[in-house]
Order: sequence, then structure tokens, then C-alpha cells
Amino acid sequence: MKLLENSRFEALSSQLCVETGDSNILGRIESYSCKMAGDDKHMFKQFCLEGEPHVLEALSPPQSSSAPSPNLLGKSSEDGENPLSDKCCRKTLFYLITTLNESFRPDYDFSAARAHEFSREPSLNWVVNTVNSSLFSAVGEEFNSLGPELWNAIDQEISLQGCDIYSYNPDLDSDPFGEEGSLWSFNYFFYNKKLKRIVFFTCRSVSVLSGYGRCCLDNELDMELDDEEEMDNFTEDRFPRALCV
Repeated sequence: MKLLENSRFEALSSQLCVETGDSNILGRIESYSCKMAGDDKHMFKQFCLEGEPHVLEALSPPQSSSAPSPNLLGKSSEDGENPLSDKCCRKTLFYLITTLNESFRPDYDFSAARAHEFSREPSLNWVVNTVNSSLFSAVGEEFNSLGPELWNAIDQEISLQGCDIYSYNPDLDSDPFGEEGSLWSFNYFFYNKKLKRIVFFTCRSVSVLSGYGRCCLDNELDMELDDEEEMDNFTEDRFPRALCV
């Protein structure tokens, strides 16, 4: 898995890290190539020792709602299906886990994550509505202008209509989403098999009382100040100020 550069995602991620008064919102959007190289190939071989890549594993029902999983839409209860009948192949599961590892390394290791901690979302509209509702409730009116820009950027990068959408619903014992002060979180993977690419959209709300997340916001501010300082130095180098006489 390789992190792909995307300046629009970097700008949006900066806007998704905000302090709302009683909580810190920490959001991030990243794009990853699914082409394996070096360590990925070795890890994939180790992963396949537990089962072949084409083997299907059962996922949990989506937690964003009480809607049926995507494979069950349009089916009647007479079909004998159950909520856990939605599945994905182990190769896709490997991509999801590796994306988490790349995004949160070196602080967290998700190698022990299992299929039941992931879900396949029922539809794109469902995910868009869930994300928009969560961020609007947290950020307020400011999200009205950010929302359309956010989804347009994701669509241009990954072609949303060609994606399967998965979510990560952790057990909260050994990852950043279960730390003290964590109020809510979402983690969506937009997987375009044809493009061999995943866009990962993660966001969490952390209570300001925990003190966690303050450093992330400070880092964003420091980066912006550094950019302004570099621009000031660049301007002074090109257009030196006239000496007073």
C-alpha cells in the first residue's frame, strides 16, 4: 500500500481538524494504491497462511443504521439469509487492514483485526448522509460549504459510483477510537477495485477534557504558520525591502 499525494485531501484534512468548544474533531482523508510491493508482499504471504485470498469471510452488519447489508437489499426473509451473510474475500480484508496500519503507523498496529470488525455499507447515499449528519452536528453551519467540496474531491479521486464501501467498527480495546475521552468516530473505506485504490476517510470526536487531540490541532496551526513564514521569506528574497536613507 502506498500513500498517494493529493493536495485537496491535505487541505480538507486540515479543515476537518477543529475545536468546537467541548470537543476536538480530528478528521483525515487519504488515498492509497492497492499495488503491493516489498513488505506488503511478505505480509500478504503471512496473511494467506490463515486462508486463501479468494476465501470469503463474514462481515458484521453496518452499524451506521439498522438497514440490511447491501447483499440483502431486495431479498425477502424467505431466502433464508441472515445479517452476517454479507462477506468479502480475504484479499480485500487484507487491503482494509493494511490501509489502517499505513494510516496510523507507527502508533497503532491493526494486524490482529478480524472480519467481524468490518462491515459493507448498504449504499453511497447512506454513507454520505451519515457523514454529513455527524460533521454538521459537530461543526455546524461551516460544514454546509465544506461538505460539497469534500465529496467532490473524493469522487474525483476514487469515482464513487464504482466503489464498494466498507467501515471499520473496532472493539475499542486496542486502537485510537477507544481511548479516554473518545466520543464518537467513523472510518470508511471507498474501494475501487478497477482503479486498485482505496480512499480512507476517518474522523473522531474527542472531549477537550481529555486533553487528547489538542496536540493535533496545534500541529496543524504550526504547519500553517510555517507555510506563512516560508512565503514571507520567499517574498523578501525576491523583493528586498528598500533601505531607509
